Amino acid sequence: MPPGKLLVFLGLGLIIAGLFLSYGGRIPLLGKLPGDLRIQRENFSFYFPLASCLLVSAVLSLIFWLFRR
Repeated sequence: MPPGKLLVFLGLGLIIAGLFLSYGGRIPLLGKLPGDLRIQRENFSFYFPLASCLLVSAVLSLIFWLFRR
């Protein structure tokens, strides 16, 4: 991949990551899907958004697949 295209994709990725970090908490279901793991004990708390990660991965894969065509 030429350096120019690489920089454009990295820049777009950083913009998308920044928007997600800024406004990600306002997306209603993200982080609260049925497959997200949440374990809370007295002195321990563990949270892993498995279903949310899979959903974001599928959407990003679709977007990258569309750009490749």
